[in-house]
Amino acid sequence: MAGAIGRRHGRGIVRVGIDGVDGAGKTHLADELAELLGYRGVRTVRASVDGFHRPARERHRRGRHSPEGFFLDSYDYPAMRRLLLDPLGPGGDRRIVRAIHDVHREVAVDAAVEVVAEPAVLLVDGIFLHRDELADAWDLSVWLDVPFEVSIPRGAARGYGEPDPAAPANHRYVQGQRLYLAACRPRERATFVVDNTDFDPPSISARPQARRG
Repeated sequence: MAGAIGRRHGRGIVRVGIDGVDGAGKTHLADELAELLGYRGVRTVRASVDGFHRPARERHRRGRHSPEGFFLDSYDYPAMRRLLLDPLGPGGDRRIVRAIHDVHREVAVDAAVEVVAEPAVLLVDGIFLHRDELADAWDLSVWLDVPFEVSIPRGAARGYGEPDPAAPANHRYVQGQRLYLAACRPRERATFVVDNTDFDPPSISARPQARRG
């Protein structure tokens, strides 16, 4: 993957989305790619969909335990397009904002505007990145394929929820992800599919004709 991204380097900005369920290893992979690309002299910009959470009153308007609310209301995709992705796309002004909301403190973020010099690679990690609202924004994208039986215990080991995917505390998240998988088919849309069930070694397959729309 680093090689494929590097080969596009020099063509302006390359926008890369790294998608997967919670606990799939998205942040780890994005950071690892940034490090590998840095060794090759490639400038990278890191961001996460988590910087574009909606306020709690909007995220939970269908109820705190609603899977539909998790899938439909978690993130402000228009703001993410306007402030992060589109400015780095064709004809964009290269002026970006990486975050608008701190979900841990539930406060708005007054982030500084940054100007991204070309060439560079934007690496964005997060869930739901192959939604219709975002799918055409990626020059390359990754789907980390990990079953809930593996991803949920991983998240629990980091202090997020219960290790049993069937636990009531996980209902909102697991069922919300199932809605996403059924509606958006990220495995079909991604440029690369990585079986990340085992970190060492992961299995990678390329889908150069992946469907974006």
